Amino acid sequence: MDDKKPGYSDSALDENTVDRDPLILFQRWLDEAIAAGFHLPEAMTLATATPDGKPSARLVLLKQVDTRGFVFFTNYNSPKARDLDSNPQAALVFYWPQFERQVRVDGTVERTSAAESDAYFKTRPRESQIGALASPQSDVIASREFLEQQAGGLEKRYEGHEVPRPAHWGGFRLRPERIEFWKGRSSRLHDRIVYERQGDAWSIKRLAP
Repeated sequence: MDDKKPGYSDSALDENTVDRDPLILFQRWLDEAIAAGFHLPEAMTLATATPDGKPSARLVLLKQVDTRGFVFFTNYNSPKARDLDSNPQAALVFYWPQFERQVRVDGTVERTSAAESDAYFKTRPRESQIGALASPQSDVIASREFLEQQAGGLEKRYEGHEVPRPAHWGGFRLRPERIEFWKGRSSRLHDRIVYERQGDAWSIKRLAP
């Protein structure tokens, strides 16, 4: 991060007083962003790479975070899912500029269980369920009308019935190995605190900005 924005606040991030568990600190920051009414505070950049190291990144939405890790859902036929299946290493970035806060997460990734994917799919709005069935995500399509026709046909097919989760749609969970918290400070002397997993515990260190 740079210091182009004038007037960074002087609220501190201190390695001696932060929570010893980074997931507790992350949840607090996320909750504060939600309470402040930020648009899509759960949005995160997901960076993946192919087995030969070609990177790509995109925004996805965090749907769950707990002691097991960070969960998001996607089409398993998509490029990001293919990356993750073949090279199960990924990075996440959250950024809440109004609070001058950033979080970076690195770790290993695995698919969620079918039961977890089923349970989440049932909570989605019906139109989103239909969309997951209708869209061949990231494939080239002829027109917008193609998608609308696909969705319309599925609406009729499942009228009065529950929409089933397609087998090609489900979740991934990133198990964090490293989590870095950044807080903007004046004079470009920003606070950076990094947690690194040490078995069942975490080490905590300060990084130079």
